Amino acid sequence: MSGAQESRDLLSRCTAPRELRRLDPGQLDELARQIRQFLIDNVSRTGGHLGPNLGVVELTIGVHRVFRSPQDTIVFDTGHQAYVHKLLTGRQDFSSLRRPGGLSGYPSRSESEHDVVESSHASASLAWVDGISREKHRRGDRTWTVAVIGDGALTGGMAWEALNNIATSKNRRIAIIINDNGRSYAPTIGGLATHLDALRTSAGYERALAWGKQHLLSKGIPGRAAYDALHGLKTGIKDALNPQVMFEDLGLKYVGPVNGHDIAAVETALRRARSLDQPVLVHVITEKGRGYTPAEENIADRFHAVGPIHPETGLPVAPERFGFTSVFADEIRSLAAAREDIVGITAAMMQPVGLGPMREAFPGRVIDVGIAEAEAVTSAAGMAYEGAHPVVALYATFLNRGFDQLLMDVALHRAGVTFVLDRAGITGSDGASHNGVWDIAMCSLIPGLRLAAPRDEDTLREELREAISVDDAPTVLRYRKGALPEPMPALRRVGDVDVLLDEEVAPCRARVLIVGTGACVPDAITAARRLIDDGISVTVVDPRWLVPISPDLASLALGFDAVIAVEDGIVQGGFGWALRDSLFDADIPVRCLGVPQVLPEHGDRSEMIRNFGYDADGIEAAVRTQVERLVRC
Repeated sequence: MSGAQESRDLLSRCTAPRELRRLDPGQLDELARQIRQFLIDNVSRTGGHLGPNLGVVELTIGVHRVFRSPQDTIVFDTGHQAYVHKLLTGRQDFSSLRRPGGLSGYPSRSESEHDVVESSHASASLAWVDGISREKHRRGDRTWTVAVIGDGALTGGMAWEALNNIATSKNRRIAIIINDNGRSYAPTIGGLATHLDALRTSAGYERALAWGKQHLLSKGIPGRAAYDALHGLKTGIKDALNPQVMFEDLGLKYVGPVNGHDIAAVETALRRARSLDQPVLVHVITEKGRGYTPAEENIADRFHAVGPIHPETGLPVAPERFGFTSVFADEIRSLAAAREDIVGITAAMMQPVGLGPMREAFPGRVIDVGIAEAEAVTSAAGMAYEGAHPVVALYATFLNRGFDQLLMDVALHRAGVTFVLDRAGITGSDGASHNGVWDIAMCSLIPGLRLAAPRDEDTLREELREAISVDDAPTVLRYRKGALPEPMPALRRVGDVDVLLDEEVAPCRARVLIVGTGACVPDAITAARRLIDDGISVTVVDPRWLVPISPDLASLALGFDAVIAVEDGIVQGGFGWALRDSLFDADIPVRCLGVPQVLPEHGDRSEMIRNFGYDADGIEAAVRTQVERLVRC
């Protein structure tokens, strides 16, 4: 093979970390270039987390050249920055990334022995590292345990709880690599971010030094005294801005800051860390979206996550249709204009959850707490105590991280806080830890809480207005990821319940009630129309508010021979179970359709729903089964 051909094939040669370590230092920059081009070419076709991975190319190369995975354990925090790690550990077919049968968008134990933590929920890596390294040390295992933590994950309290424990363990081999790109989705916020930013830019140092000079001159301090005072001031300012002081005061050795796009510098820093033979923190400065101009110029999120795009321009191949998130963004801004007590809160996801327009209109009334859902929920309780009506906007899967606070800080204190859960239900390609299927069952446990599932644009606007009118208990709205369905107006409203379709077919002996919720309503209507065409009497209703079960819904159901409850969430402990319990004394059979008690993997949403049996075909089949049983009886 010629030298030129060999150079072109560097990436295809690097199918295991040991191959990477055989490369000459002069070949590494070319390898980094090939990796970036591979990511741009492939992720532009499939969609995925592009910006974070473009930023960690050299860093990941350095990690795998210095440490010996899988003997040394490498844990990625916010696993969406692990694409380069996948490439360098033998997974170079990205053609079906985040699709059924293809690679997960996050680390996956089923894919490789090099993957450890599958959850993409941020700020947990250091606790994993703490636990892994403790057991290694107990068994006399001298291999390293490495965390790569970034994209704002150090704003999460769990990371600091782990640091508090790691710092006291001088005899464990732990390397904590901070991928400091100054961003999560958007620019990282908070005290630590400010501290690290000061070191990156030195702007804070220069401003403080200029002030010091002016102060000394104004005091008329002459000669040597002025020099000594200024020198002391310079030293104090440097110490105040130096994260080495902060981390070493905790008991951690500190290496850095290091240019994360200089492979030689990264390797040198990591080898120095490895030589210390104790817990050490390596501060690496990177640029999210590095090497791809459309990402570098995208101020909002540096192409954090993209759908299919044109690689030359970065423009979407198919612009996303107007979705639930956009409706929420518009409606909450309108409501905030009418009510000064409404404040918005999010956890490092301002734009993805739709609070950006409200922040632009009312910058002092939207708070980003960083990747800290527990803080978001409890601080909302505090704001409600002072007379505000907070609206906490999160992905549904991330409410799991604030359950205790929702129960003990919000519900126990009867705080008027509204939670808006984006990407509720099956999200498909986002993966197991991002499917938002737990919130209905989880919220059903909380006394006084009300939860709604809008089915279309009009019901989202209506139910959001209803939710923020409640000032003495928590309210929750949940809606799916993606585009809005066509409007589904009600034929009539019975109490709180919308009747959407109502056909009694004579001489049918069984009348079936289909209770469709939120994202399941379109399939419920489709199934019902097929059944009606086949001579089966069916009524379709949307309860609007799922938690608690509406007395109006329970009363309405008494007029039917069987009920089918459909929800885009876990069945066990969910809406259908609660409806079934409410109808127990009436002896009306209730079939509950939804997600079984599994951890759904990544895949196509429509295919997953079909496999779980609550698409239109599954609903139709469930009704036919119930009718057959009733007729036999």
